Amino acid sequence: MNIPRNEFLALGAGLAGAAVLALLPLVTEGFWLSIGVNIMLYAVMCTAWALFSGPTHLVSLASAAFFGVGTYAVAIFIDVLPFPVLIVIAIAAGAVLALLVGLATLRLSGVYFVIFTLGLAELIGQIVTWVQTNFGGAIGLYVFTDFTEAHLYWMLLALTVVVFITGWLVNRSRLGLALRIIGNDEAVARHVGVNTARARIILFAISGSFIAVAGAIMAPRYSYITPDAAFNPMTSFMVVIMPMLGGTRRLWGPLVGVVPFTLIMDFISSNFPNQTAVIVGIAFLTIVYVLPDGVTGWLETMFHRRRSTENGLLGKTAEEVR
Repeated sequence: MNIPRNEFLALGAGLAGAAVLALLPLVTEGFWLSIGVNIMLYAVMCTAWALFSGPTHLVSLASAAFFGVGTYAVAIFIDVLPFPVLIVIAIAAGAVLALLVGLATLRLSGVYFVIFTLGLAELIGQIVTWVQTNFGGAIGLYVFTDFTEAHLYWMLLALTVVVFITGWLVNRSRLGLALRIIGNDEAVARHVGVNTARARIILFAISGSFIAVAGAIMAPRYSYITPDAAFNPMTSFMVVIMPMLGGTRRLWGPLVGVVPFTLIMDFISSNFPNQTAVIVGIAFLTIVYVLPDGVTGWLETMFHRRRSTENGLLGKTAEEVR
């Protein structure tokens, strides 16, 4: 595989940055390590979300469903299976759920796809609640492990690296090209021979699997897993807002939104817990109307406009000289 020099340097810089970030648990603990875990969690989920929703322009609100499935994969089997096996189960559960959703939404797009995926987490949460109430005797499940915040941070950091490498490979593959064509015009994609259904389902399964693994890793942090917490719709909205703030034109774009928004939401949830949902809604509307392409998209647009203006001025100057 021929890797352009600039991409090779970007990969090296990314891996070096990950190595530096891995030192965080060694230099701090408590509040800042907890914030670091939250940032890594959303870095994984938002980048995984952008892998599918970025090129296809299909806004998925199914993140809470994938996250909850991964969380319950650990909660159900933690007493009988080792944690690495539970990660594999979470991957399989996320992929199967994505496959089912993909098959059910092949002909859906726009607002219909959004509504379907929004109701998915609530539906699964209600099913889990019904099953636990009628057959388990209790609504929640305990998860006891020896993992500390540092362990969770390192696992999420490693998962973030894997997500980025996967995204980089997808972008350079025929699958990535097919999805970009679908995002521009699905009718044209079908006309040129792209199997739009297969491409959507494959990448949706990859995205859902990563989010499910993030849920599995976070399960030990919550200790007691309930459907309301595991399938919380707020998770889906947060995973949409952050990439929209950062931008999805670049693989690293969501990170531009993840870091500041995580810090802001920690402050808001601590000081205004009853107004959190309202503030999230206002932030969502503001981002959609003010920064539809995100911060990175806005910066790219401004850069291109400046270059065009400079080229235009140079052209006029050359014409005046002649």
